[in-house]
Amino acid sequence: MEKEKIVSIEDRIPKLKQQRKQKANRRFILFIFTFSLLILLIIYLETPLSKVKNVEVSGNVNVPSDEIVSLSGIDQQTNFWSVNKEKTIKALKKHKEVKDANIVKIFPHTIRIEIEEMKRVAYVSNGSSFYPVLENGETLDGQKSVKVPDAPILFGFDDAEFAHLMTEQLTNLPHSISNSISEVHYTPEKMDPYIITLFMNNGYEVRASMKTFAEKMRSYPMIVKELNPKVKGIIHLEVGSYFEPYSKKGSQKNKGDKADEES
Repeated sequence: MEKEKIVSIEDRIPKLKQQRKQKANRRFILFIFTFSLLILLIIYLETPLSKVKNVEVSGNVNVPSDEIVSLSGIDQQTNFWSVNKEKTIKALKKHKEVKDANIVKIFPHTIRIEIEEMKRVAYVSNGSSFYPVLENGETLDGQKSVKVPDAPILFGFDDAEFAHLMTEQLTNLPHSISNSISEVHYTPEKMDPYIITLFMNNGYEVRASMKTFAEKMRSYPMIVKELNPKVKGIIHLEVGSYFEPYSKKGSQKNKGDKADEES
């Protein structure tokens, strides 16, 4: 057999020294890199570089952006990393018109506040002014009134129970149908305290029950399509569905006269 080659310790020492040197160099480089990264992080956190520079607000329609930013407590002195999402959302939801919110951090120094507002499902009249009624039934009578309502106006809903039921029904109504309603009058009858009368933007009058209002009104567009647009009258949705034209002798009464008679 051929004799095995024997490597002496003296021959191996240079290689071992080189490996140890390379390992030490790698450790040193890793140490320097980690140390530098920590220094940069400390500099970033302790300087204006880590402060919030931009606060963006989206999703809001009725609540001003500057009011939302003020409620959030975030300004240009706020540390980007110290913004607590849950705490900020809780502060924002204290506003009556804020239903929900979301906070998004956009590196390096932008905070985006996404707002979901309470729907304004109706308005109540106070003389010449109108105050919004939110989907939770709350009326913003302490807020600035509007001159041109963008939702139905409620009349006669002084009872909190009926007012809340009406707002619930309006909330469940498709937006396209609720937009076609001009006024909703509470017109109870002895046999049924839930009866309401609606005046539509296209000139029709609707009689319905609050209990089934949202469900029954979904068929309103199809009912109107089957009617002669020149013949106005009352669309009854209390129990069944049928149309009652105004009498030939008396033309359609205006809304004010109708409200006076029913009150």
